[in-house]
Amino acid sequence: MNEQATEHDKADLNAAWDELIAELQSARQAIDDPALFPPEASGRVLSEGYRYLSGFLHHGVERTFHEDADFPVFRNALSVINKSTIENPDAIYFYAPIDGSQAYQVTAQLDDFQHWQGKPRANNGPLAPQYVIFEVADGPMSGDTGELTELTKGFRTSFGRLDSSDLIVSDSGELTILLGPDKPANFNGNFICTRKPPNQYSKDGLNRYATYISGRQLFYDWEKEQSIALSITSIDHIGQHPAPLTPAKTADHLRRMGGIIRGQMHFWLNFYDKILNVHGSHGQPEDGRFFFPINGYNRPNAASGDTGGGMSTNVYAGGMFELADDEALYIEATYTGQPNYVSVHLGNLWGESPDYTNHQSSLNLLQMHMGDDQVQRWIVSHSDPGIQNWLDTTGLPKGFLSHRWAYSEIPPEQEWPVIHATKIKINQVDQYIPAAMPRLSKKEREQTIAIRQAHVQRRYRSF
Repeated sequence: MNEQATEHDKADLNAAWDELIAELQSARQAIDDPALFPPEASGRVLSEGYRYLSGFLHHGVERTFHEDADFPVFRNALSVINKSTIENPDAIYFYAPIDGSQAYQVTAQLDDFQHWQGKPRANNGPLAPQYVIFEVADGPMSGDTGELTELTKGFRTSFGRLDSSDLIVSDSGELTILLGPDKPANFNGNFICTRKPPNQYSKDGLNRYATYISGRQLFYDWEKEQSIALSITSIDHIGQHPAPLTPAKTADHLRRMGGIIRGQMHFWLNFYDKILNVHGSHGQPEDGRFFFPINGYNRPNAASGDTGGGMSTNVYAGGMFELADDEALYIEATYTGQPNYVSVHLGNLWGESPDYTNHQSSLNLLQMHMGDDQVQRWIVSHSDPGIQNWLDTTGLPKGFLSHRWAYSEIPPEQEWPVIHATKIKINQVDQYIPAAMPRLSKKEREQTIAIRQAHVQRRYRSF
């Protein structure tokens, strides 16, 4: 039965809408207000800035009107529609809201996953992604508040994680994960606890409960690997239905939407300036941990609050490229051990990945060539030098460089990867790249792009 709206309902919704518009205007100011650290304006930078903002509009709608911890579903945290945070083109970033005082069940049916068990990859048929991780935490998503105080220790709590090396999967590929505040007696399956007792960071002395499950599906073979269709159910609400939308709830959603969009726009530009020092305005840090130098790299870091979060099993390295038409960046890296996942990709000055569907602006370990000396080598340039390990700037004169090495257990720091870069002329590529690296014809490059186009369309299909 519909109830007639009151004058108070109309006034509150009107006010909430006005507050949303004000927050959107504040978010838009980040595109060109120097006080909010936008990149130096050009026609392309401004155009991409408005697209960047529009991605957060899409994100804000999903995060507000379509989040319900009693009736959760997995959604894309980042995608081709909403790119940000120097995101990984090999990844599906997924999340779902939860109430850590409840019990949930996550289920999926996997394609061939024997490579998760250290066995050779199957030669035929569809494959599961190279690597999958589930992580449970509390607090808002990184960037929601707009304030760098999010990086304070204790602001966000990790409750646990499971990755593809830990997961128990049936021989037929059935995956089930139980989430809840207490592990059932005699339960031997996949479980992540969603409750933590008070600790030194607790202000109220009460238990803390998780608010999100999130994770990544990381792809190596863009031709054979298939995304996993994940389902999540609140066990206490099976077969029930949510309450209808009310004016008060809608007003809350509108206000929260505006805060998320403004927060995300302000946070990451502030993060790039203050933490990564991408504008070089804060001097050179002594330890070189986070500073993103031009045509060079910082010292690799493990994921933490200082790095804006990130996947907890990652070691990251980053920098900036700035190249003229006749220049290229030669990059060389080595690593020890056996990471589950290795990649490199570029980003524009807003932290969006360039068009990785129609350009080779990213490469993972399976897509790249590595010689017998186990040295990773790449060339970043505007024009195609005809080698397999080319990263296409898509015409960006300046942008981000980002490298990831994912481990089930982070190795000791002395065993982390080593990476460096050298700016060269594009006609010097053959002096740096060994003859053993495959050279690609124009037709062969088009074939690699065709694989990318088909994969991305399949990965983000909406029906």
